[in-house]
Amino acid sequence: MSSLNAAVDFEWSKVRTVRSMVWSLVLCVALSLALAVVTGAVVRRQYADEPAPSSFDPVSAGFSGLRLGMIGLVVFGVLAVTSEYSTGTIRSSLAAVPRRGVFYAAKMLTGGLAAGAVSCVAVLTSFFLAQATMGEESVSLTDDGVPAALVGAVLFTTLLCLFSMGVAALLRSSVLTMGILMPLFFTVSTILTNVPGVGRAAQFLPDQAGGLALYRHAPDGYVLNAWSGLAVLAAWTAAALGAGYLALRRRDA
Repeated sequence: MSSLNAAVDFEWSKVRTVRSMVWSLVLCVALSLALAVVTGAVVRRQYADEPAPSSFDPVSAGFSGLRLGMIGLVVFGVLAVTSEYSTGTIRSSLAAVPRRGVFYAAKMLTGGLAAGAVSCVAVLTSFFLAQATMGEESVSLTDDGVPAALVGAVLFTTLLCLFSMGVAALLRSSVLTMGILMPLFFTVSTILTNVPGVGRAAQFLPDQAGGLALYRHAPDGYVLNAWSGLAVLAAWTAAALGAGYLALRRRDA
């Protein structure tokens, strides 16, 4: 356990000193909060003269900024793993922590904790800012389903960051990893869910399945709900982390 603690301390020092990782976390929060305020203002103006339809969910509307903020978390997760490969410092890191299982566990634990902490800030602040600017359509923290949606949103963003870290450990290239994950998360998966005959299967993609946690009620036609969707994302994450660990063990630095 002492070796893991020392390895975690080693990883924390990397996160704090690599500016690109710090700024990616700042970007996550900034984008999430900015779009939450804009969304709240738009909703308030749109439904100023008439009530919103029964299908409108102020919680998921307030979380719209989280999907944009996820860009920062994905970048953080990828850089946390691949920056050492691009600079060649992976050799000195493995020399300092020769047990690769300990090294990998420390890196994933550190990245997961950082992502979880930032996710808590982004989710809670986004919710309160969006609801404060939404007017009559807003909900409160104690309303039905709201606490569960907040917890689900934190789990979703944290797990997606860990999934990105696992893929990055497998591919070892920031350009290649982000070249795959960015289009998948922010373009391709959304398009696939709207393709007849494909959308039913596309809901099992990691970002689509986990993203159901942002809704208090799953969209029509989905067989997954918030918690089963998170379970699917957790399975994707476990598979990615396992593949990343096998790659680290079997390949030279």
